[in-house]
Amino acid sequence: MTSFPVDRYDPAAIARYYRFRFLQVWWRFLGIFVPLLGFGLGLWWDRQTQKNRTLQRASQLRELLTRLGPAFIKIGQALSTRPDILPPIYMDELSHLQDQLPAFDNAIAFRFIREELGANPREIYAEISDRPIAAASLGQVYKGKLHTGERVAIKVQRPDIVAGIALDMYLLRGLARLLMRTFRFIRSDLTGIMDEFATRIFEEMDYTSEGRNAERFAEYYGQLPEIHVPRIYWQYTARRVLTMEWIDGIKLTDIAAVKSAGFDSRHIIEVGVQCSLQQLLDYGFFHADPHPGNLLVMPDGKLAYLDFGMMSEVSAEQRYGLIEAIVHLVNRDFDALSRDYVRLGFLSDDVDFNGIIPALAMVFNPPPGRSLTEMDFKDMTDQLSQIMYDYPFRVPAYYALIIRSLVTLEGIALGVDRNFKVLSVAIPT
Repeated sequence: MTSFPVDRYDPAAIARYYRFRFLQVWWRFLGIFVPLLGFGLGLWWDRQTQKNRTLQRASQLRELLTRLGPAFIKIGQALSTRPDILPPIYMDELSHLQDQLPAFDNAIAFRFIREELGANPREIYAEISDRPIAAASLGQVYKGKLHTGERVAIKVQRPDIVAGIALDMYLLRGLARLLMRTFRFIRSDLTGIMDEFATRIFEEMDYTSEGRNAERFAEYYGQLPEIHVPRIYWQYTARRVLTMEWIDGIKLTDIAAVKSAGFDSRHIIEVGVQCSLQQLLDYGFFHADPHPGNLLVMPDGKLAYLDFGMMSEVSAEQRYGLIEAIVHLVNRDFDALSRDYVRLGFLSDDVDFNGIIPALAMVFNPPPGRSLTEMDFKDMTDQLSQIMYDYPFRVPAYYALIIRSLVTLEGIALGVDRNFKVLSVAIPT
C-alpha cells in the first residue's frame, strides 16, 4: 500500500494527482453526487408541493453525510457552525453527527506503527491492547504501556484516509467553484471555505501537528491550577502514530460518578468555561472540540483536555474586536455592535444596517425581569444564526468554532445543572 504523495493540503498538487485518474474520480463522483442529487430533488419537490419537511430533510442530510464517509462527517460538523450557509434547523441536526466508525484491522494498525516508528509494536511498547478501545473517522486508539512504566494512549491513523479525503476535497472544491460561477446569489466564498476546511482536516491527519498543538496548549493553559494537559511522547510519535499520556478520569457528563468521587460538577464546569474564555481572550489559541469525550475529571479533581487535532486561533486584533463587541453588548449599544461586525469581517461596510440593528436588539435584549447573564446562550446563538442566514453575513471560521465550543460547553453544563448559564460566567456583572 503506497502512501499518498501529498501530506499538506495543496489543491494544485491534488488536482495534478487526480487529473488523469479518470475511473477513480468518476466512480467517487457518482458515489457522492447521485445521493446528493437525490437529496436536492427532494428539496425541489418539497417546494413544488409546498410541504414543510425541513426537519425530516435535515435528518436525511445527517444520515447521508454519515454514509458518505469521514470527509463528509467532518464537513457536516463544520457546516453545523455556519449560519451564513445553513438555516438553524440544519445546523442543529448536523451538530449531532457522530465522529465514529467501525475499527479497522489490527494488522494494518500495527503495520503502520512499525513503518512509522521502526520496530514491532510489541517491542516498542511494553504493553498494547489487543483491540482498539475507541475508533473515530480518522483513526483508532489503543491503550498501552511504555518500557519505562508510563501508561499511554496510542492513536493510529486509518488506512488510505489521506488519499480518500484528498479526492473528496478535489471533487467538492470543483463543485464549489461551479456553484459560485453559476449562482450569483451565493455570497459566501465557498472555494475559500472549502480550502480552509481542507487545510484544517489535513493538519488533523498529521499527528505530529496534534502533538505540537497539545504542547502549545500545555504551555499556555497547563499551568492553571485545575487544568491538566496530557504529555506527548515524541520518541513514539510520527505522522500516523501519536503516543500520549493515558488519562484516567470520569466523563464530565457522568454526574453520579463525579459526585461519588467527591467533586462538584458545577464548579468543574465553571473551571472549563473560565479556561475557554482565557483561551479566547488571553492567547487566542483554543480547543475547538470540547465534547464530553474530550473532557475528563481526573482522580485529583483536575479537568483534563484530550484530543488536540481540532484547534483554532484568534489574532490579537480579532480578540480586541471581540472584547469591544462584549462591551457594546453589555451596554446595549446595538448600533456600535453592528459596526463591530464590520470590523470583525462579518459584514461589508456598505451594508444597510436599518434591518440588522433592530434584529440584533431583539436577540440580545433580555425579556422583562431578566438580565443578559440569565439568558440561554444556545437560544441566543440560534436566533443570531437566523439573522446571519437572513442578512448578508459572512462568518469567519474562527467565530464559528468559538460558538461551537461555547455551545458545546453549555450543553455539557446543562446536563450537570439545568440552571447553569454560560453568560453568567462569561460576562462580568
